[in-house]
Amino acid sequence: MKIAIGNDHAGTAYKKIIVAHLESKGIEVHNFGTDSEDSIDYPDFVHPVAEAVACKKADFGIVICGSGNGAQMTANKHQKIRAALCWNNELVALARLHNDANVLSIPARFVSSYQAVNFVDIFLTTKFEGGRHQKRVAKIPC
Repeated sequence: MKIAIGNDHAGTAYKKIIVAHLESKGIEVHNFGTDSEDSIDYPDFVHPVAEAVACKKADFGIVICGSGNGAQMTANKHQKIRAALCWNNELVALARLHNDANVLSIPARFVSSYQAVNFVDIFLTTKFEGGRHQKRVAKIPC
């Protein structure tokens, strides 16, 4: 499995924890995020994640910013991306089960690092249900 990850300055610490967690499981990670806590513009680090997922160079993406909103909005500008902003386990599971989300957006200023790692595990192990949800997901792109 290949994961693309990107973050702004608010997500640097969480990104480092998540990358270490994924690599400990033998998952390949492409880091498009900043490794600094100096202020930067999140789109510069989110667009490459979305592009990697859309072009199938990565199986899933993870984007992290302070609120998760800017990262999620940026990722969703890409036609083949279904980025979900999640702040609890149920939302993460439903994003995969019902929406076939392929990018997880984490709000670093509103969840703990422990929660963020748990979200990643749920996101990567939950399968899309398909069925009645498939026709809805097919209607998402413009």
